[in-house]
Amino acid sequence: MKAPRLGAAGLVTALLGTLVAATPASAAPASVETSSTTTCVTDPATPKRQFRAMWISSVVNIDWPSKASQSSPDRVAAQQAEYRELLDLAERLNHNAVVVQVRPTADALWPSPHEPWSEYLTGVRGQDPGWDPLAFLVAEAHRRNLEFHAWFNPYRVSMPAPGGAGADLTQLAPGHPAQQHPDWTFAYPPAGVAGSRLYYNPGIPEVREFVQTAMMDAVKRYDVDGVHFDDYFYPYPSGTYQVPDDATFAAYNRGFTDRADWRRDNINLLIQEMNAKIKAAKPWVKFGVSPFGIWRNQTADPLGSDTTGSQSYDIISADTRKWIKQEWIDYVVPQLYWYIGQYPAADYARLVPWWAETVRGTRVQLYIGQADYKSGDPAYGPFWQNPRELSDHLTLNRSYPEVQGNVHFSAVQVRANRLGATDIYAAEHYSRPALVPAMQHLPAKPLLFPVVTKAVREAEGVRLTWRQPADGVGPLGTATSYAIYRFDGTTLPGRCGIADAAHLIDTVRATPGAQSWVDTSAEPGQRYTYQVTALDRTANESPASPPAFVLR
Repeated sequence: MKAPRLGAAGLVTALLGTLVAATPASAAPASVETSSTTTCVTDPATPKRQFRAMWISSVVNIDWPSKASQSSPDRVAAQQAEYRELLDLAERLNHNAVVVQVRPTADALWPSPHEPWSEYLTGVRGQDPGWDPLAFLVAEAHRRNLEFHAWFNPYRVSMPAPGGAGADLTQLAPGHPAQQHPDWTFAYPPAGVAGSRLYYNPGIPEVREFVQTAMMDAVKRYDVDGVHFDDYFYPYPSGTYQVPDDATFAAYNRGFTDRADWRRDNINLLIQEMNAKIKAAKPWVKFGVSPFGIWRNQTADPLGSDTTGSQSYDIISADTRKWIKQEWIDYVVPQLYWYIGQYPAADYARLVPWWAETVRGTRVQLYIGQADYKSGDPAYGPFWQNPRELSDHLTLNRSYPEVQGNVHFSAVQVRANRLGATDIYAAEHYSRPALVPAMQHLPAKPLLFPVVTKAVREAEGVRLTWRQPADGVGPLGTATSYAIYRFDGTTLPGRCGIADAAHLIDTVRATPGAQSWVDTSAEPGQRYTYQVTALDRTANESPASPPAFVLR
């Protein structure tokens, strides 16, 4: 007789039944609350899901690698040690991601077939550093179960002289694409003016295609979790100088008669096309942008914010609101680098609700860019001498459920901890680990719950061992990481036990075969109950494992 075929749902049900039957006697089945009316009371100070990251800038050696490491006797070892130290900092702060700049000035921190090696690795433009930094950067982040978001600057070609090449094409790395296509570039401000640098011209279709190809090389070849753009599109205005794109507008206006609208459309095309290419290559890779914090002011547009500062829509041709409403991006990180208070140009407390309202009803997630670099620096005024300013920002964010995380600028400033500000916000807001927010619109398959096969005391603490049944088999997803929850005493936690991060003690990256982890914080003689959940590449979580008990 021919065996009946099981659909996806039937296979999952059958596997679940098998797993429950095979559960060790010491691990009773979890209590699951199935009522749709059940509401779990959670603590806003310990959210289960919150994006927490810091920017790690490579341009002009802001964060990594340090300029000092370029002259180290063993430069590679020094640079790797520096990066590991930054990741150790992220772990201590219960971050779950890093945003690392890998293409700062039309160059690359990986062996790119399209662009030269970045000067910030060796101090010499185009010089091969002798290793693959991006492969290392991604692997080390994942080893700590931190998401890796690759940060690219699309159009900047050089930094101002004397440190950078300025407006001089001959000072770029030999064979640079800009030297081969000088018509692709413009200098702004004009050559000879202080601060002049080179940009790729966003209005030229071949340029847009080239920069996308250069960036997609990293996306296709490396195991990145996200692609990240900052706020540099068209250059920020300098004095009264105009962007020199008369000839470009005449040749490629696509029927636009208003140059400002055309420039915005050029950037719209970059965003829309880049998102499509990312999703076509790797549908699970997230695409995010960190724009200047003001889209438009209400005085210019009734849809704008209650502010009077510079408008990114007008000055750098970034129509961020459109990208959100069209859902061309997965997340947005407005740089809200202002304090809470009487600052009509850009009050943090006015801008957060505007951005929250803007993403409301879309699938775009909102994280806030935080100005750690201003904290404790007298140059930014008395408000930033308040050690609680940044923590107050995070407290205000709790009033807006659309705010799902924060990114801190930048790593060395987070580490500096001036005024103890980092310690304060970490203690008040990042006291427990957190999962990154799930993105329901990205592809996913169901995950079975893990099965804990052993929970025993050892000299170092309590060792848990578990396995992930039918991992990646048939219609089931593949576990990328695991979340570990601990409860005092012997208990059946139920669904609400893991509703927030009050009992979340760690997350770990999945490894081939059986998984093993040691709870070094477990107290001798204390009874504990543990549960483990599996998470896929985009942080969708499985049901919790049957509880495992440690009785002595």
